[in-house]
Amino acid sequence: MRALIHMAENDIHMPILFVGHGNPMNAIEDSTYSRGWEQIATEIPRPKAVLCISAHWETEGPAVIGNESPRTIHDFGGFPKALYEVEYPAPGDPALAARVQDLLGGSDAITLYTEWGLDHGTWSVLRRMYPDASVPVIQLSLDITLSFPQHYQFGKLLAPLRDEGILIVGSGNIVHSFYHADPRSNAVPQPWVGEFVEFIKEAVQDMRHERIQDPFPLGRSARNAINSAEHYKPLLYVAGLQEHGESVTFYNDGVDMAAFSMLCVKIG
Repeated sequence: MRALIHMAENDIHMPILFVGHGNPMNAIEDSTYSRGWEQIATEIPRPKAVLCISAHWETEGPAVIGNESPRTIHDFGGFPKALYEVEYPAPGDPALAARVQDLLGGSDAITLYTEWGLDHGTWSVLRRMYPDASVPVIQLSLDITLSFPQHYQFGKLLAPLRDEGILIVGSGNIVHSFYHADPRSNAVPQPWVGEFVEFIKEAVQDMRHERIQDPFPLGRSARNAINSAEHYKPLLYVAGLQEHGESVTFYNDGVDMAAFSMLCVKIG
């Protein structure tokens, strides 16, 4: 499978990924999750570039980064010094940023940022997938003014990129609740986490996208899982890009700190 990484970059329909990124220490520590990200990179074609929608960049109105050398953003606190010393010097891709602008309505509809960089929702994962940082990377922000169905529709508009060698990655966590978290190493997952994860897995597997766009009729487990909606929203983009008949692979299906689902999804 590793040979797939060396396939031609522009003549294949690229898969799409949702990544549960979780604790930023996964960027530097060997874990089940970091190994899962490393493995998935060997199973997909090497992309021409990566477009990441990360939970950690929210704006009022959509924005895309267009600088040639995006900086590594250490957007967290209380971690070891070694994590703050990590740099992920992947090049940017201004041409791809302009292409994303065109797909999402043009320069009047989406702002081109040249001062933002790569937050940990992006680089902590890509550092394990492409450690040489040679694949260009840009980010698309989460527009806080959009509803869940509108985020889903934005995802659909990005579909042509899949035939242009671009790997689209949504990075968040399907369940993300600091309120219910337990930092102990032997913490037992909250009882409602499994119900919500299975609900989402079935919705993806069966393309029941109406459930992904409005999971709240499920009740308490959905309300608990999405009390911090920015980590859920990247999944909406991935769902919007899913096509009928595509294979679905789930990996890293674990729970961290009792209330953070690390589930990752590869479609295609």
